[in-house]
Amino acid sequence: MLNAKITGIASYIPDYVLDNEELSHMVDTNDEWITTRVGIKERRILKVEGAGSSYMGIKAVNKLLEETGTNPDEVDLLICATSNPDHRFPSTASIIIHNCGLEKHCYGYDVEAACAGFLVTSYEANAFIKSGLFKKVIVVCAEKMSSVTDYQDRSTCPLFGDAAAAVLYEPTEDPGEGIIDGLFHVNGEGKKHLLYKAGGSAKPASHESIDAREHFVYQEGRAVYMNAVMDMLTSSQDVMRRNNLTCDDIQWFVPHQANLRIIEAVGKRLNIDNDKVLVNIQHVGNTSAASIPLCLDEFKNKFRKGDKFILTAFGAGYTWGALYLVW
Repeated sequence: MLNAKITGIASYIPDYVLDNEELSHMVDTNDEWITTRVGIKERRILKVEGAGSSYMGIKAVNKLLEETGTNPDEVDLLICATSNPDHRFPSTASIIIHNCGLEKHCYGYDVEAACAGFLVTSYEANAFIKSGLFKKVIVVCAEKMSSVTDYQDRSTCPLFGDAAAAVLYEPTEDPGEGIIDGLFHVNGEGKKHLLYKAGGSAKPASHESIDAREHFVYQEGRAVYMNAVMDMLTSSQDVMRRNNLTCDDIQWFVPHQANLRIIEAVGKRLNIDNDKVLVNIQHVGNTSAASIPLCLDEFKNKFRKGDKFILTAFGAGYTWGALYLVW
């Protein structure tokens, strides 16, 4: 019986730093207001003219290939998790595959699962590897969130940053290693609280939609906060329960980096020690699907073989879930 295990991880963040001081000159806010409510001090913004999410995904994948010594011809599949594709079509995955020289044997496609994108695509990678169909699968999460951020809306513009992260999954025959279990949910009732209103087939772009500023993230913060805490908590508890895990068994808890108060609330309710909870939101912001692998890459030198992880995320849809992973 095969599992998929992480054999490499790499990330890319843009050079431009948008800190709270600069943001306070763009919209009616200040460092204290942002820090106390969401815990973010700065975020990275992609400023390269004409560059989309694929630009960062290409950077992350090329770095991953180099650091792991992976021959591009050996990669079987690339799954791109993004809510901010370069185009409606072609897929962002196809652009990354082409620019990273993976086209000889690699298939690819995009997945839109919002902030839960890394967990969903990782579980898909696990399924492909378990089946024996593929041996080397890259999951890349690339999000140019600045492209859908309204810098006139002080409730949402402090939240988001741009980033990409890539993970290489390969098979292991050790049943106690790699992705062990996952649990996912979706509830379309969340649409009214967190969505991108215009630009899709239901409401194509128009002068009216542009004038109404409907081409940006729309979020009702209170509703999203309450659902995020409860759903990340219960999905983590359910995965732990069905794998007979207690908080003492877990070495690392890695939640989606959406809001520091959400992270702290979930960790506290799980009774997980603060030093086990990985947090990097203060200097990168909410990078949607990229947030968990970006966090894993930042802290990877702390991890040891056999470490047990619970990863959890919540995003638009609503879509949410948790993953049990052994390093």
